[in-house]
Amino acid sequence: MFEVDKLEKGYVKIYCGDGKGKSTASLGRALVCASEGKNVFVVQFLKGRLTGELDFFNQLEPELKIFRFEKEEGYYENLSEQEKKEENQNIINGLNFVRKVLTIGECDVLVLDEILGLVDLEIISVEDIIKLIEMKDDTVELILTGRNLPEKVAAYADYISEINILKDEISHNS
Repeated sequence: MFEVDKLEKGYVKIYCGDGKGKSTASLGRALVCASEGKNVFVVQFLKGRLTGELDFFNQLEPELKIFRFEKEEGYYENLSEQEKKEENQNIINGLNFVRKVLTIGECDVLVLDEILGLVDLEIISVEDIIKLIEMKDDTVELILTGRNLPEKVAAYADYISEINILKDEISHNS
């Protein structure tokens, strides 16, 4: 058993901005932590049901586990209003899972991918995110991603990385 003073402080890290790569950065951090023997949970929101693109990560269990609670295959933004309504309940179930993980202390690193987008879509509030941050144990590293970062949430962060597009010729050539 580790002595309390030898445990690492669990920081709150945020990857935000208009650029692509926020999820990739958070998954990269998750891989580094898993390679160090830490128990890592990744909960992804607004990305649809888990598909084959993440099958590789199954090989990294039990150190790294990825969860998605949504049932539809498509991204949230492409769903009909009725499908969004149904997915909102699945998203709330995912948030309840996150609360349970934080309460029990099941992991060393918790990535909440696109959780800030849930605020943009008014599925949850800024206060809901702050409550999650406040729930975490001092040794748990919490990573949040999303396009827009509310000022109130930024105040709780130890590290913020803003990812923006400086040049984009790809979308014009597609």
